[in-house]
Amino acid sequence: MDRPSPVARSDSRERALTVLVVTLAQFMAVMSVSSVSVALPTIGRDLHATSTSLEWIVDSYVIVYASLLVAGGVVSDRRGRKGMFMTGVTVFGVGSLVSGVAPTVGWLIGGRVIQGLGPAIVTPTSLAIISATFEDPRERATAIGVWSSGSGLALALGPAIGGLLVVVIGWRSVFLLNVPLAALIVALGTRLIPRIPRTSGVFGFDWTGALLITLGIGLLTFGLIEGPEQGWGSGVILGAFAVAVCALGAFVVWERRQRAPLIDVSLFARVPFTVANLAGLAVFFAFIGAIVYLSAYFQQVQDRSALGAGLAVLPVGLGFFVGAQLSGRLVGRLGPRSPMIVGLCMCGLAMIGLVRLGTDTPLSTIWWDLLAVGFGGGLSLTPMTATAMAAVRSERAGMASAVHNSMRQVGQALGVAVLGSLVYAGVAGGEAGGGQLYGTQAVAFVDGLHRAVLVSGGSLLIAALLASALIPSGLLARA
Repeated sequence: MDRPSPVARSDSRERALTVLVVTLAQFMAVMSVSSVSVALPTIGRDLHATSTSLEWIVDSYVIVYASLLVAGGVVSDRRGRKGMFMTGVTVFGVGSLVSGVAPTVGWLIGGRVIQGLGPAIVTPTSLAIISATFEDPRERATAIGVWSSGSGLALALGPAIGGLLVVVIGWRSVFLLNVPLAALIVALGTRLIPRIPRTSGVFGFDWTGALLITLGIGLLTFGLIEGPEQGWGSGVILGAFAVAVCALGAFVVWERRQRAPLIDVSLFARVPFTVANLAGLAVFFAFIGAIVYLSAYFQQVQDRSALGAGLAVLPVGLGFFVGAQLSGRLVGRLGPRSPMIVGLCMCGLAMIGLVRLGTDTPLSTIWWDLLAVGFGGGLSLTPMTATAMAAVRSERAGMASAVHNSMRQVGQALGVAVLGSLVYAGVAGGEAGGGQLYGTQAVAFVDGLHRAVLVSGGSLLIAALLASALIPSGLLARA
């Protein structure tokens, strides 16, 4: 069996540049979720798009991204990480170009679908590259911390960067900026990322399993995103959930019978792996509320511009960046358990502290809450990822990364659906219209936001309890 020792023996400068390249690619992929939302009103006016079409500009990207993560991760294990990474970045760049020059909203949605294919490959492959590049668990934890900080920073900086681009250049620049950035990443990756030996002839590609898991996750994500809009009891949503459950159940049965399964479902019998994935789901479930619905609060209740709202939530991203950087070092010294528990508790308690928000609460009184939300999330994310990646051998790192990131994406979709329902439950029509709210509607929005932050914070504290009870100390050293 081939081992990645030639990669591991490369000098520290080469390995640091490798981490920089894959982190930049992940930053680009994640920011394409958070930056586009602030451009939707302008896109709607220019392309005469309906509200449903505008929603699909965001949803099409997220659904394709989430549903194909597992397949993308396993293909990278089988076909080679460097080549698949380059392919994913190139596809993302092509999709960005199509989106940026789209003459109609239909073309734009098509471009977003192509865009979503890119990170479905890039996200699991980039983590697999880090896993193969760093054999030492402590160095790997530090590298994952850098990668995680890039993801969180993209989520928080996206609204501010997107708002600035829309105001200064126009909405098309939100997409077209990715084209030269993707070209730069391909150029740097070709030169800096080492070629990682693949394990040929050991793992085949399970097409049946890939179809079942893609169908299951895709329909589950679709149902969670569209549920608030179409109604949880509608035939379309109930049908999507029913088929998703059947597909995922059939996937588990099928995989247990395969000699070379797409996903080794027995991994979930390893308690640390399962807890790490559940904690990742909880963090992204809560984090989406800190970004999306706090941004909506600053725009719809406090009447800030898109750029002003993006800057208002910037402390979340800055806190996340610092927390993730520190977390990588702490995991290398202490193992993942303590940083994960402390981070989850800090993020959960800070989220609950946002119940102090009123319709006219000044930013100066809550910025440290936002900073603590981000710092706790960043502190917890690296140990979760390190725990999940430590559960498998290096040659199956793409698979473990894909599973972990799929849980994050499902958590994000769940956060949009559940927290959005709570936030807008008392607002007239129960929908996120995007316009300015006044009087009783503004009060109803804030009351809903209070419910959302309590649910978010509670889910994080429950995840902390699970980590405290079920993840043993010294895990990273043993791995």
